[in-house]
Formats: sequence, structure tokens, C-alpha cells
Amino acid sequence: MSIGEMLAATVPMVRTLNLEYLETTPERAVLALPDQGDFHNHIGGPHAGAMFTLAESASGAIVLAAFGDQLSRAVPLAVSAEIAYKKVALGPVTATATLGRPVADVVAELDAGKRPEFPVAVAITREDGAVTGEMTVIWTLRPNS
Repeated sequence: MSIGEMLAATVPMVRTLNLEYLETTPERAVLALPDQGDFHNHIGGPHAGAMFTLAESASGAIVLAAFGDQLSRAVPLAVSAEIAYKKVALGPVTATATLGRPVADVVAELDAGKRPEFPVAVAITREDGAVTGEMTVIWTLRPNS
């Protein structure tokens, strides 16, 4: 089962918004939000909450791809998120997430008994490639008790 299939099966918001997992690797996660009238805002584009969920979901996908082998000893948790809406988004949008720290550095902190934190940067783009939003999610790997 792929990360996208697993998240679609276990995270209700992923199914609600019909998010599509286009790529999920430890280097990059790319998700798409189809153009759906039920999730439009007052100007006919995707609602800000739907774009937030798309971007946060992309950040979670890359975290699972990068640190899935650590799940037996730590649980990934989002610590904080900040989003900036840059341009009007109309039609389908795509979120591309990238890790802000090398995987080996984060795992080394976990190995040392620490609770590592790391940023995930997400760019939200529309079909013409214009960046409509940017999000940074700070994640942690909380060691199991």
C-alpha cells in the first residue's frame, strides 16, 4: 500500500477533499486538489481551508515517506503551521512539499534521545505554475514512552 493510499484510507479529510497523491518520496511530496464547486470560496476558487488542508497533507506525506521507518519508536506530530496566500487560486491546485533538514540529522537527534523538530516547506501552485500560497509546517518526532 502506498503512502497516498494509506492516508486516503485513514484520514477522513483526505477523502472528503478528494486529494490526489501524485508523488511521495523522502525528497518531495506532491498532492493535487481537484477543482470542486463544493469547496469553492466566494470568488470561485478553492477555499483557503481546503488549500491549508492540501498543503498540510503534503507536508504529512513527505514526513511519512522520510521517517516511516522510525514509526516503531516515535510518532510524527505537527507542531505549528504558517500559511501565506499570495495570489488568487482558480481551478485545480497542487502542493509540493520539501523537507527543510536532512533526514540523517533528524534521525541522529532521535538516536541521541532528543525530540527533533524540522520544517517542511510547501508551495501551492495553480495550473499555470503561479505560486498561490506558501506554507511552513514545523514537525516533530515524539519518542514513544
